[in-house]
Amino acid sequence: MILYVTDLDGTLLNKHDSINPYSIQIINDLVDKGMLFTYATARSLVSATKVTKGLSTNIPVIAYNGAFIFKPSSGEILSREDFTPEERSKVRQTLERYSISPMVYSFIDGIERVSWIPEYENEGVRRYLSKRLNDKRFRAVTDRDSLYEGEMFYFTCIGEKEELLPVYDIFSNDPRYRCTIQQELYRPEYWCEIMPANASKFNAIKKLKDMWGCEKVISFGDAVNDIPMFEISDECYAVSNAADELKAVASAVIESNEEDGVAKWLAANVRI
Repeated sequence: MILYVTDLDGTLLNKHDSINPYSIQIINDLVDKGMLFTYATARSLVSATKVTKGLSTNIPVIAYNGAFIFKPSSGEILSREDFTPEERSKVRQTLERYSISPMVYSFIDGIERVSWIPEYENEGVRRYLSKRLNDKRFRAVTDRDSLYEGEMFYFTCIGEKEELLPVYDIFSNDPRYRCTIQQELYRPEYWCEIMPANASKFNAIKKLKDMWGCEKVISFGDAVNDIPMFEISDECYAVSNAADELKAVASAVIESNEEDGVAKWLAANVRI
């Protein structure tokens, strides 16, 4: 059996953060016929569920860049990667040293929360928050001790590239962490994200592949954080709007996210 995995933003989603009706129809028809299809995204399950409304999935989904595997129907956590207390402490110390106030993802009393300090919001953070006004996970706090409360599992820093690069350099060279930095899609600001070392689309897809007894993986992506997903794939396709670094390691380049590239490829190539 073949496991088909797609990224969301810039790959399956259009520039309006939704899936074109044509893509939903093609994918749902193939899923109904037995195609094993899922997504792997940097988004949370809450955010991903909102933008994939109407899309059928018959297997678990990968969120937070591979830190979690969820059962989408119930939100049950099937797999998670965590920091040690020492690793969390280093993140806090480093971010405070460079005067960066992150979005902190954590479990507080067993409930998933996203904490931030409004006093230090920049334009990128305000835009991010404005698109999640009804998300009950979000928790404004007034001090750093509250910001770094709970079982922290993911950190997102939004800002200028120059201010984030020192943090990226530190954590990308520490084997206990996985750290990415890239420009926000359609926006000027950069995102630097810090996660446990084993939190990757590569590892999460490997778990799903074993879980479902799949012999082959075919994936679709657009950004540099999709390179680990491409590395575990037998075939991997970059949409035409993808980063040049991803196109360089892709099996081929397909049509863009705006042109239903993933769905068109599936319609032409999946035989069930």
